[in-house]
Amino acid sequence: MAEIDHIVLGARSLEEGAAFVERHLGIRPRPGGQHLGFGTHNMLLGLGRGVYLEVIAPDPAQPDPPRARPFDLDDPALRQALEAEPRLIAWVARTPVLEAVIARLGHRGGEVVAMTRGDLSWRMAFPPQRQDMDNLIPALIQWQGEGASSRLPDSHARLLQLEGEHPEVDAVRAALAERGLEEALKLRPGPHARLVARLRRADGVEVALASG
Repeated sequence: MAEIDHIVLGARSLEEGAAFVERHLGIRPRPGGQHLGFGTHNMLLGLGRGVYLEVIAPDPAQPDPPRARPFDLDDPALRQALEAEPRLIAWVARTPVLEAVIARLGHRGGEVVAMTRGDLSWRMAFPPQRQDMDNLIPALIQWQGEGASSRLPDSHARLLQLEGEHPEVDAVRAALAERGLEEALKLRPGPHARLVARLRRADGVEVALASG
């Protein structure tokens, strides 16, 4: 029903985010573009077939958007955390039947919004705040035509595994199962919510990016 599309690294600025990725993965992400009307812009790094890393930051060239920026970028606690350094903040799952999934989930699935960047277009649904289990439940995306990953050169870095920790791990597991994502996130109990992406660099070195 759904599968991992990309992981999301938040940053105060794209330059800070790109430098962080280059330092940890040994390669710099390439420019993406603006999300007009949403107050953000991004850079991207291909992680092999169908998967990529997105660096996202507030776009100083845009006015404040009418709604909160995606992935809690306007949340004061996250903004304070990003003052220290960029960090993994979310992941996104791809589905070919977004409307059907959201219809089944009801209000728990969130509102479907149309987004564009250049000639790419997609529809996306973000879980309502406080129902995303601290971003362990992914936003869902349905690409209209080819997706962003198909246009990215292969960095030869690979996403090996996504992991999650949460004090209510059974609730997270149930919410993922509703979306057909039982196998996408390796879950374990923990005192605080935490998302971890384990990656292998092109040189074979394994690294972890985490939300905290």
